Amino acid sequence: MTDQSNTASKRHVPLDKIRNIGIIAHIDAGKTTTTERILFYTGKTYKIGDIDEGTTQMDWMEQEKERGITIVSAATTAFWTPIMAGAASQDEYRINIIDTPGHVDFTAEVERSLRVLDGGITVLDAEEGVQSQSETVWHQADKYNVPRLCFVNKMDKLGADFMATVTDIKDRLGAHPAIMALPIGAESTFKGVVLLLEQKAIIWHGDETGAKYDIVDIPEDMLADAKKYRTLLIEQISEHDDKLLEKFLNGTEPTMEELQQTLRQATLAYKLVPIYCGSSLRNKGVQPLLDAVVHYLPSPLDIKDVKGTNPKTKAEEFRSNKVEAPFSALAFKVQTDPHVGRLTYIRVYSGTLKAGSYAYNSTRQEKERVGRLLLMHANTREEIPEAFAGEIVAVVGLKQTTTGDTLCDDTQPIILEGISFTDPVISLAIEPKTKADQEKMGYALKRLADEDPTFTIKSDPDTGQTLISGMGELHLEILVDRMKREFHVEANTGKPQVAYKETITKIAEAEGKYIRQSGGRGQYGHCFLRVEPQDRGMGYEFVSEVVGGTIPKEFIPAIQKGVKEALENGVIAGHPLVDMKVAVTDGSYHEVDSSEIAFKIAGSQALKAAVRAAGPVLLEPIMKVEVSTPEEFMGEIIGDLSSKRAQILGTNKRGKITVVTALVPLAELTQYVTIIRSMTQGRASFYMEPSHYQEVPQNITEAIIAKNKPHEVQ
Repeated sequence: MTDQSNTASKRHVPLDKIRNIGIIAHIDAGKTTTTERILFYTGKTYKIGDIDEGTTQMDWMEQEKERGITIVSAATTAFWTPIMAGAASQDEYRINIIDTPGHVDFTAEVERSLRVLDGGITVLDAEEGVQSQSETVWHQADKYNVPRLCFVNKMDKLGADFMATVTDIKDRLGAHPAIMALPIGAESTFKGVVLLLEQKAIIWHGDETGAKYDIVDIPEDMLADAKKYRTLLIEQISEHDDKLLEKFLNGTEPTMEELQQTLRQATLAYKLVPIYCGSSLRNKGVQPLLDAVVHYLPSPLDIKDVKGTNPKTKAEEFRSNKVEAPFSALAFKVQTDPHVGRLTYIRVYSGTLKAGSYAYNSTRQEKERVGRLLLMHANTREEIPEAFAGEIVAVVGLKQTTTGDTLCDDTQPIILEGISFTDPVISLAIEPKTKADQEKMGYALKRLADEDPTFTIKSDPDTGQTLISGMGELHLEILVDRMKREFHVEANTGKPQVAYKETITKIAEAEGKYIRQSGGRGQYGHCFLRVEPQDRGMGYEFVSEVVGGTIPKEFIPAIQKGVKEALENGVIAGHPLVDMKVAVTDGSYHEVDSSEIAFKIAGSQALKAAVRAAGPVLLEPIMKVEVSTPEEFMGEIIGDLSSKRAQILGTNKRGKITVVTALVPLAELTQYVTIIRSMTQGRASFYMEPSHYQEVPQNITEAIIAKNKPHEVQ
């Protein structure tokens, strides 16, 4: 670890020398390994961490070390001075890095990281090319307009094909790749890279640490290729600047400085994606990638002023990335730390935040005390007195703030755009083993739900059981394991159940009336509701169309509350109701007997009645499945998928492997990993991610309803 005082003294880096980046990719593409190499070369660690040995800095949770996967995004800070003499200055840059998980079950970690990052490195496997999760995270990054670089990793792997991967980037991601480096050799002969703009080659000495390398002239046998791809690169860059294009067409080569500046602008505008290559595990190719982060990825100054809404006037407002601007920050992650308690990670967009001061949570309209401010390095920390615009820090002491909340100056409030998360697709019943575990379990589940927006808890009204829902079996397995280790709660769990939903297919109206007369003051609530179906994924919307005061305004929120509670348990099989608009149209009230509770009950009754009349249907989660199989098993794989109500989207050949893509109902995929292994002698692998919800066929709906309560604990 670097000396802390030394790190602290280097903290006040000008904004243009800061890079907030994330490393995103498909599971097993080598994100954490790449991050570990970055930490080693920037002097953050003295020993290279290894996933197989469980010695990585970034995968610090016990479950991560055991499984060799990343579960939670980890943040760290490193410093880098570019190695290649070029146009960019030889100053030191501060790089804030977030290493994100690749497994689809932890998609929330990627989503929230991308929301607060300025730039990204997409790591791709040189043999596998662009895989499904790479596509998903790429489109997540598109949503937040995150400029990125690509690093084609595992160039030493059998079957590594740099050019095929570049073609994949073009075809599957719809990106415009700018090849910046060519590999010298491939598979076991991979030993270095040719940097096209610099017209130099870097050859690494063996695999040991990769810290030793020689910058040499381009090897003779690669001169023709290097010339061809360099000309192509200069042409690509010149197209984004009229002056350079004129120079290029006149046969004059633009200067290195002009090329780098124009490429930087094109990368920031998502017009070009610089492509590098290497092998993180073999310690080759990471230093040029760090140079590229400095040269081509944005500093906080390159980011447009952050947009938000004034909570009082609802008007659109902006905050500039300046220390002098009013303070605003977005909380993007909550973590329970055994030593310091609840940690809230924030990205400061404008102004300054001091330890020991107060911040206003404009999302919840609460004032929060900022205890301590910490600069994080995975799970070790360094205390700092204040945080400035452009920084990512952790705050100790915030009690109400959760993921997606805005913190700001209470004299100039703003609410920044939050973070949207995918709905859970799988649930299971959980119960404490002993009476002593009962109370602890409630506390543990609440803390875990605070940390993870895709983890939900609800009580089954019929059985009184607790149901937990998440993004997949691994997700829930890890959470139950964390409950046992971190909170010392022993629990029994049931079999995983598909998280069905219910919706309506037509417009219907119904009346809800709750009248009780029992000597003295009675209860009177009466309303008419109309329900209308909405498009898939639209969620639920409530509107009031009451005119003429037939229901006083103060009772409308009570009706809304009753409706919201009734949506939790549908009329077919008790699953949540989604994708519908609810309008309260009319009703009546009693001067004395009307109350909020009466209107809440009336709203709930009216909703249930309206839904029954609106053609309710059951919805099930559909997964996008990608099976990688040797060609000889392709027929069996497709046949088996077809028997699972699958819609085959297509097949794609890559080397000796064929990739079959299909949309399959999650309910059909139980134990699929075992089925596929036995069908292909263990040679095929598969990956799945949630795609959408769709209507369940009638015969299957009947079978689900006929099943006695599906939430049994084993």
